[in-house]
Amino acid sequence: MRAVLCSAFTGAEDLRIGEIDEPKPASDEILIDVHAASVSFMDHLLVSGRYQMRPSTPFVPGTEAAGVVIAVGERVTRFQPGDRVACGSWTGGYAERMIAKERQCVRLPVGVAFETAATVWHSYGTAYYALVEAARAQPGETVFVTGAAGGVGLAAVDLAGYLGLRVVAGVGSDDKAGLVRGYGVCDVINYRNEDLRERIKSITGGEGIDICLDNIGGTMFEQLARLMKWGGRLMPIGFTSGQIPSLPMNLPLLKNYSIVGVFVGAWIEKFPEQAARMNDTLAQLLAEGKIHPHIDRVLPLEQVKEALRAVADRTVQGRIVLSTR
Repeated sequence: MRAVLCSAFTGAEDLRIGEIDEPKPASDEILIDVHAASVSFMDHLLVSGRYQMRPSTPFVPGTEAAGVVIAVGERVTRFQPGDRVACGSWTGGYAERMIAKERQCVRLPVGVAFETAATVWHSYGTAYYALVEAARAQPGETVFVTGAAGGVGLAAVDLAGYLGLRVVAGVGSDDKAGLVRGYGVCDVINYRNEDLRERIKSITGGEGIDICLDNIGGTMFEQLARLMKWGGRLMPIGFTSGQIPSLPMNLPLLKNYSIVGVFVGAWIEKFPEQAARMNDTLAQLLAEGKIHPHIDRVLPLEQVKEALRAVADRTVQGRIVLSTR
């Protein structure tokens, strides 16, 4: 079968399309005929050797995909051949077929396209875990999202609106601001040409941010740490700036706020039953049209390098999807 192969942690440029054997599902796994796979910043980090785990090489990248079940292991009870599913996995999505753990899969609602489904469970799962499980966000609280036009950022904006939060979105360009406003956000800050501190003070009446979801890291993080409300939650999700920040710890001390890390993959591994309930909730919201994933573009599998370059350059709005058809 066709698959994208990563033989060294040198980034997108050294990826190649090759022929490999079809994987065999273990007792708790399902084999999926992949129709679509999403391209995320996590995928970029994995092929660059900059993620916190490194698969053995060569490996097939691709952490999120959607398709049709064609075989199941003997201990699998929730799925059968013919089911339409989406799944998350550390590797394997950029191929015609992949295997995934049963607990990492969710059945697709009727009418949801594979391309859409492939973009939901990592981005919206991260946002859901951050806002609902970790922050315990309450309606009316103010949430500030950095990188708000990216995959996780836009999912957080979308989900926060559904949850009744007051959303403030941070972006790095005017075209990204336009996309975010299309999700009903009134307060959008372009932090490349606006004074972040003054805008946040103005928007919150000087009180600061209840919840901050930071996708950027770097020097941005300390700016955010100085803009938190008493008792708030500052939540690092990722470091698209390429810099892991440090922080003067008197800042959270003085305002009694929490710093809460967001690593949904580890949470899913540790609490599979809670994660399954989250997946079911997201599937229902998707079926009811209450969340609205945004696809930047759909590319053939052969253009995986272009897709990952765009992600690395931070020019993607929402998610790029690779099609295996």
